[in-house]
Amino acid sequence: MSKQDRTPEQHNKKMKKIKSAMDKRIAAADEDRGVVVLITGNGKGKSSSGFGMVIRALGHGMKAGVVQFIKQADSCGEQLYLAEREPNLQQYAMDTGFTWDTQDKEGDIAAAEKTWAHAEQLLADPEIQLVLLDELTYMISYSYLDVDKIVDAVVNRPLHQNVVITGRGASEELIEISDTVSEVKEIKHAFAAGVKAQKGVEF
Repeated sequence: MSKQDRTPEQHNKKMKKIKSAMDKRIAAADEDRGVVVLITGNGKGKSSSGFGMVIRALGHGMKAGVVQFIKQADSCGEQLYLAEREPNLQQYAMDTGFTWDTQDKEGDIAAAEKTWAHAEQLLADPEIQLVLLDELTYMISYSYLDVDKIVDAVVNRPLHQNVVITGRGASEELIEISDTVSEVKEIKHAFAAGVKAQKGVEF
C-alpha cells in the first residue's frame, strides 16, 4: 500500500508509531555535552552549512567563533554580513588565499600555524559555545598542521562547546573524534560546465 492509498485512520496509526519510537530515542538521549560536527565530501555547501550553524547559535544568544583556513578575510558574504552585526562573534581568516595561488609552502605553513593559534584560543574558551573551523581538513591533508595537536585541542575543549569542522577529504582522526559526520556528494556543479563562481552563491 502506498502512502497515498492509506486511509486517515491508517495514517494516524502510522504516525503514532513513529512518534512513539522518536519519543523513546529522545528520552534515551540524556547526555548533555557539546558535539563535534564534521562536514566533508566533494559537494558544494560545506562552509555554508557551517555558517548556518554559527547563525543558529548566534540566534540563541550564544557566543561563537569562526576560523577560516584557505580562504581570505572578507572574501565570503557570510564574513561581511556578520562582521558588521554580531558582537557575539569572533572571526579570523588565514588570509593567504588558496594554497595553489601562493605557491609558497613554507609561508603557508607559517600562516596555518598562526591561524591555528587563534583556533586554540577559541577551543580553550568556555564562553565560546560554538567554533567553526572552516576548511581545516586541508591543513591536515597538506601536512601544514599536526593532526595530533588538532585532535588534542578539540577533544579537550570545554564540555559544552560545540565544534563544526568543514572541508574535503577529512582524515580518519577527525572522523574518529566527531559525533556527527556528514558527506556532501557532488552530483554536478556549474563550474564544471564553465560557469563562473557566483557572488552570493559560491562566496
